[in-house]
Order: sequence, then structure tokens, then C-alpha cells
Amino acid sequence: MTSRQISKKQEVRPRGPTSGQPPPPRLPLTAWAVLGLLSFRGERTGYELKKWADSSLRFFYWSPAISQIYAELRRLEELGLASSRRSGPEEPRATRRYTITDEGRAALAAWADGTDDPGTPVLKHPLVLRLWLGHLAAPGTLRGLVERHIERTRAELAAVREAQQRAGQVAEWEFPQVALGWSERHQQAELELAEAVLADLDRLAAERRQRGEESPTHG
Repeated sequence: MTSRQISKKQEVRPRGPTSGQPPPPRLPLTAWAVLGLLSFRGERTGYELKKWADSSLRFFYWSPAISQIYAELRRLEELGLASSRRSGPEEPRATRRYTITDEGRAALAAWADGTDDPGTPVLKHPLVLRLWLGHLAAPGTLRGLVERHIERTRAELAAVREAQQRAGQVAEWEFPQVALGWSERHQQAELELAEAVLADLDRLAAERRQRGEESPTHG
């Protein structure tokens, strides 16, 4: 992805909803994301939560590492916002399955219904940083990087559309569909921006040739 929402380390304490309920506890945004995954029906293992994050959250937020998911699950359990149970002897491998508690659902609802500003998205675009230093790049390097980025973005766009199709088959995922719709438009815009960058690079190369200047080389 080309952007990230709020920094992974940032913690937020939003105001409670207008219903007058107490404000939610102070948690990192990733903890709210993990608790949000648990808010849909069914018990899930940490591995299943990771797979779901990879096929949903990563398109508009980020996909935490499996170790961080388990760390957040432990935190949520300690706070009474989630609970877990060990699998029975009928399963080939012992696993722990997690569910949201009533307290967790109330806290998550208070957070989701809060009226505080969710914050400004943080853009960290490694390719654009390389473009910024293009005067130090070898000829053709930047164009090759942008072309690979376009291929990767097209693959991400196809993945988002596949996730949208899956979400459309589940009635309770109507709001995740809205988030994935944003992701589709975001990837489409990223594709258009990258194609415009190729045109900019071509224009710069033509201008340099007209001026009789050499292409940038390593310093």
C-alpha cells in the first residue's frame, strides 16, 4: 500500500458517543482493529484473524504481524474486552479461539461512535522518496521502478476487487464493503498517479536531450 493511517504506535483516547456512555479505554489503533475483527459473528483463532487482516484490513489500514495480533489479544483479554477458550480433544491440534465480550462490544461501539477527529492519514511513499532523489539515479532506474510499481498496483487493485466480491456475499459486511470501495478507488488513483509519473519522466528526459544535458548518473 502507498499510505498508512495513523502511526501504529500512536494511542488515542476518543471522546465517548453522544449517548452519554463512558468513553472507551485508551488503546492503540491496532487493538481497536483486532477487536473490530472479533466484532463479527463467530470465534476465531489468532491465525484466522491474521488471514482476515491480510485480506481486508491491509487495503485501508495495515495488516499486523501475527505476533502483534496475539499481543493485542492478550491485552484485550486482560482488559475484559475479549475472551478465549482452548479447543477440545476432538481437534487434531490444540488452538485458542477468541470472541468479543459484552464489555468489549460496548467499548468498541463507543469508540466507533465517537465524534473525535480520527486523525490525518500518514503518507510514506518509498517510491516517491526515490523520485525526489532522481538526480542521483542511474539512467532508466526510475522508469523501471515506476513500471514495477504499476504492476504491483494493478495486482493490488485486482486483490481489492476480489475482496469486495467476497464481502458482497455476506449481509453483515455491508460497511466493510464501503471501506473496500474506498480501497478500490485509492488503488485506481495510485495507478493513475504512477502512469502520470512515467509521463513526467519522459518529459524530463526529452527536455534534457533538447538542452544537450547528460542523464543523471551516480555521484
